[in-house]
This record gives sequence, C-alpha cells and structure tokens, in this order.
Amino acid sequence: MASYDPDNIFAKLLRGDIPSEKLYEDDETLAFMDIMPRSDGHLLVIPKTPCRNALDATPEQLCAVIKTVQKLALAAKQAFGADGVTIQQFNEAAGGQEVFHLHFHVLPRVEGMPLRPAGQMGDMDAIKAHAEKIRAAL
Repeated sequence: MASYDPDNIFAKLLRGDIPSEKLYEDDETLAFMDIMPRSDGHLLVIPKTPCRNALDATPEQLCAVIKTVQKLALAAKQAFGADGVTIQQFNEAAGGQEVFHLHFHVLPRVEGMPLRPAGQMGDMDAIKAHAEKIRAAL
C-alpha cells in the first residue's frame, strides 16, 4: 500500500491551508460540508490523524470516525427531514477512492429523490445554508 501523502486536500484542510464549512469537531475527528454535494446536506467526516483509508486506519481511528459519522448522520437526517441516510466509504483507487485520507460521506436521502451527479461544484451559499441547518440540529 502506498504511503500517506501529507499534502492531500484533507490534510491541507486540517492544517487550515484551505477553507472548509465546518460542522463539528472534537479531539479526534472533523466533519465538514462536501463542496460537490450529491444531496442537500452531503457532508464528510475525517480523522484528524493521518491514514489513507479503512485498510490502514487503526481501530481507534475507525471507532472515533464512526461515532462522529453516526452523530452527524442523525443530525443531517433531522435537519433535512430525510427518510434515510446513505453512508459511503471508499478504499484505494480501484475501490473508488479519490482523496487518500480516510473519509466517510454522509448523504441525507429523501424517498424518490435521486442523487445528483458526482464531481459537480455546489452553490456555496446553499452549502452554507445547509451547514447551518445541520449545526442547528446538533
């Protein structure tokens, strides 16, 4: 397995080199809005410590992240009156991973509403408004 790249986009975000719309932070994890949302309220949860994905993460990193995933999934579901939540996590390029820092996608879902296409930048004003709704639900 390749080594961790300390210049990946999420490492830069953690260092404050690039901005993010933060939702929640504790000693071990950070949750923030996805800038290419596939649903209203699409967010990401990452560990604050380096690991490429679930294959090289420590049990402690995985436990910390999944606790935050659950907390944010419940808040996002409530904030958007969603019928459900899709949680995605990809490992290595062949598994669909594009950013090589462990991360979970949390997507509030409404029955009958398809996901938007991947890779399309969202409207930052809408993303900020969605973040406020999630923060209020927390």
